[in-house]
This record gives sequence, C-alpha cells and structure tokens, in this order.
Amino acid sequence: MTRPHLPHDNPPPHVLREYALIADGERGALVGPQGDIAWLCAPRWDSGAVFASLIGGPGHYTVTPRERFVWGGYYEPGTLIWRNRWVTASGVIECREALAFPGDARRAVLLRRICAVEGDARVTVRLEPHAEYGAHRVRGVRRERPGVWSGRTGPLHWRWTGADAARPAREGHRTTGMAAELTVPAGGHHDLVLELAESGPGEAVDAELAWQATQDAWARAAQPLPACLAPDDARHSHTVLRGLTSASGGMVAAATTSLPERAEAGRNYDYRYVWIRDQCYAGQAAAAVGAHQLTDDAVRFVAARLHEDGPRLAPAYTATGGPVPDQRTLSLPGYPGGHDRVGNHVNRQFQLDAFGEALLLFAAAARADRLGPDGLRAADIAVAAIARRRGEPDAGIWELEDRAWTHSKLICAAGLRAMAGSVRCAQAASWAGLADTLVAETAATSTHPTGRWQRAADDPGLDAALLMPPIRGGISAFDPRTVRTLDAYRAELTHDHYAYRFRHDERPLDQAEGAFLLCGYLMALAEHQQGNEREAVRWFERNRAACGPPGLFTEEYDIGQRQLRGNVPQAFVHALMLETSVRLAAPAPSEGEQS
Repeated sequence: MTRPHLPHDNPPPHVLREYALIADGERGALVGPQGDIAWLCAPRWDSGAVFASLIGGPGHYTVTPRERFVWGGYYEPGTLIWRNRWVTASGVIECREALAFPGDARRAVLLRRICAVEGDARVTVRLEPHAEYGAHRVRGVRRERPGVWSGRTGPLHWRWTGADAARPAREGHRTTGMAAELTVPAGGHHDLVLELAESGPGEAVDAELAWQATQDAWARAAQPLPACLAPDDARHSHTVLRGLTSASGGMVAAATTSLPERAEAGRNYDYRYVWIRDQCYAGQAAAAVGAHQLTDDAVRFVAARLHEDGPRLAPAYTATGGPVPDQRTLSLPGYPGGHDRVGNHVNRQFQLDAFGEALLLFAAAARADRLGPDGLRAADIAVAAIARRRGEPDAGIWELEDRAWTHSKLICAAGLRAMAGSVRCAQAASWAGLADTLVAETAATSTHPTGRWQRAADDPGLDAALLMPPIRGGISAFDPRTVRTLDAYRAELTHDHYAYRFRHDERPLDQAEGAFLLCGYLMALAEHQQGNEREAVRWFERNRAACGPPGLFTEEYDIGQRQLRGNVPQAFVHALMLETSVRLAAPAPSEGEQS
C-alpha cells in the first residue's frame, strides 16, 4: 500500500460522545461537532476509508460556521438523519446530515443541507476525499457544469453537486480537495450532495428527491414498539441497528475501527464486520419487540453462513458473507490512545457459543412464526456442530485463549432447549436430551466449591457471561447455582450499578477496563428474572445514560471520566438496550413458568 500523506489541517479529533452516526445499511459516517465528517468507508463497511481523519489519516468533509459557536444536535425521530446545530453570535445554523437511505451497495450518496434558522448562515466548506485511508490523493478534478464538480481518488469516482462557489484547494502543486465559503440567506437552505462510486456516478442525484426518499424510507423502516421503558431511546436503538444492517441481512458490530477500549492500553480492533453472536443478539431483541424485518435479516444471514460453513462456522464475516481479512496496520497515528488496525484476528478463532446463539435466534423466529425451511435446516446443522465440537476448547464470548468456557457450553444448552420448546418436530426430544447432557458435563467440571458457576473448568473466577444462560433458559433462574452466581457477581464485579466482565488482575476494576455496558443490561435482565424489579430498573437507567448527545453506545464506559471507550456505535449494546426496555415492562416470569 502507498504510504498515506498525513495532513496538517485536518479537524482535530473529539471525544467519542460528540460523534453522531449517519448510515444507510451499506456504510456509515461519523459526524463531529464542528461539522466534520471524520470517518466514511466506501463503497462498503469494510472498504478503505475515504475520510480517515478520525484515526489520524487524511480525508474529511467539513461544513462549519465562520463565527464562534456553541454546538448541539439531534436526530430526527425514528431516523439516522442528524442535525448539527450551532448557535453563533449572530444567529442559529443547522446542517442536516444523512446518507441516502436505503443505501445502494455500489454508490454512496451523502446529503448535507445547510439551514439558516436565524440570521444568515455563513459557513466554510472543505471536501478532501482520500481513498484507502489516505493512500490516494484527489486527481482529475474538473467542473462538469455550474455547481457540479467531479474527480477521482484511488478506485473511487466522486461528484459534488451544489458547490458553485467551490474551487480546488492546493498544497504546493498538488490538489488536496475542494474549498468554499457559502452564505445562506436567513430562512433559506442550501444543499450539497456528494456521490462516491467505484464506477462512474451515473445520473446526478436530485437533492430534494433524495431527501424525500430518505425520509420516506426511514418512515417505512420504523417499528411500533410494545409497551417498554424509555420508548424514544428504544426506538433509537432499533434505528441504529437498522442503519448497521446491509441488504445482505448482515449487521456490522460497529461502524469504526481502532477506537481504543481504554486509552493507552492498546486494546483496539476493527469491528466493521458481522459477528454471528452480535447478529443473533440483535435478531432476538427485534423478535422481542416485534421488529420482524431485523429478525428476518438475522435469520437469513446466519442461516446462510451455517449452510455454507457448517461446523466450521466462523465467528465473524464481512457484510457480504465473505471471510474477515487478517489484521494489519496502516502507518497512521490512530485515534489518540489507539492504533490503526484493520482486519481482525477473530478469523482464526473457534467460538462454540455462536452455535447456541444461532439456535436461540432461530427459536425466537419460530415463536414469531418466521422460521422457514432454510432456517430449520440451519438449526439441524448447528445442533450437529454442537454435538460434534462441544468437547473442543474455544475462544469464548470475550475472544480470549482457548479453554472449556462454561458460558459457551451453557448457552448452547439454552439454544437447544429453546429450539426444543419452539419447534414441533421429531428431533425436539433429542435436542432437549443433548442440552441436559451439556449441563451435566459442565456441572461436573465447572461448579465452584461455593455452589456457583465458575468461568471454566480450570478457572474458578466469575464472569458476566455466566449471567446469560439462565436469562436464555439454559438453566432455571431459580437453580441455586444461578442465584449464587448472581449474588457473587453483584458483590465482586459491579460498582454503583456499573458492571465489569471479569477480573483481569489485582487492580481495581475500573483501572483494568471500562464498565461493560452489555453486562449492565444483563444485570438488569437477571434482576428482573429474579423479581427484583426496582434493582432491574436502576441497572437499566444507569447504563442507558452512558452515552453522549447523539445517544450512541460504545462497548465500554469510563466511569471516572464519564467517557465512551471503544468502537462506535456498538451494535450489541443497542440490541440489549432494546430488548431490556421491553422485558422490564412485562412482569417477571414465575418459577413455574421458568421450569
């Protein structure tokens, strides 16, 4: 790869809580408070970034006021249409931001509408597309006609409409992009449309039609939710999940790469791929709220991977169902505290629990009468894989060293029981029998002397993942091992209604990693299952608040600095938030209903 040219005038990075996501299912962009689009991969989620200033590369697209301002912003309800809002000394400016939805896998269309809400809107605009994380500069810039510019960057063609005042920006003799200053009269608006495609952009996009089509498509994608806690936030989580889900049905785990889970700790990875586990969490959450499109997408994607790979099911795939590339670095500075990794070493792992999660997903679909013949055949494949591979060590839910992880086996038992209880077929009895065998085998090796579950046969520690099998029905919520595990976890791995995965070493919990938001929602579900309704709501509300103004969750939350840590937005956190909001609004099941 050509070494990137590092810029001198990129917008500075912001804390993660200030970035908003716009997405169209095929790709996503992060928009900062200065109107800086600092991250966009095109044409697909895992393509090279054309705007990479988020991780220190060249490339950004910024619309920012020319006056001093105070920033705010909000999503239009039920959409990923974001409005940056700036209050200046002389008025109020908004910039309406969206990727045309639903996305075309071959062409990204980025819509920006500058609105003069109060007074004239005077803004500076910089467009600097640099494909493949900055390896390719802008070239072939030409003015097609008044207000329309086009050019190339690496494999991408770009066309920019609405930029009559723009001129090529140069650094020495090289063109770096386009620059303009615009004034929008009070009460008016001005549209900018950027198209990015691997082939020629084709027919130009009409801004007004594109905005209307995007609004209409988000309205069609909206789902009426059942009674739930925090309905606006629950709807937002559903919208985020929809924006991360491509036409293939695959939902990426996050839109970004290399954002550090903990500053200066070096833990940062590329999450622009579809994790089978995360996809199953989202499908189950969608089934719980009746959002059938997301459930159908998840079943379609996961079933296809099982049909193709069977017992060799990978933990993660690209959004098109391909293999995840090997991890490598880019020679970029990275987001402060992080690095510049792309690809992921998960492609070399075996994760047994993925088969159990697939069965839980299929069972949820079956209960909604949405599991067809392909899904049933995929379930048979998953059951056979569990029977064949249950004795092998695996990387587990947290992708650590291979071990006989307790969670992996118990969540497979949960999936088997769920399928046996949801599908009427001759195999149901054998599925339930295999679940009993798994629980008995695991109990023989992984019951702690205190009577709780332990992490693995050779690891007596606690783990948040051990909360999940009872929630999913692998063992009873009222089994003494369930209650003792919950009590021990609450005492040893939580603080002030924040939860941690496991103890890394002897350091205080918050010095080893951030609070893990997924685990906070698991605690809410576990307390609810035990009938501790007040505690369940406290857990839910505490973790629901761990976000910034755009309402996006990352994987971890630094409780000392109240900052987001890790890639954004983290799909599985939004999935559990959505599911928890609905589960907690219903009465907890009784002991008879659990058995």
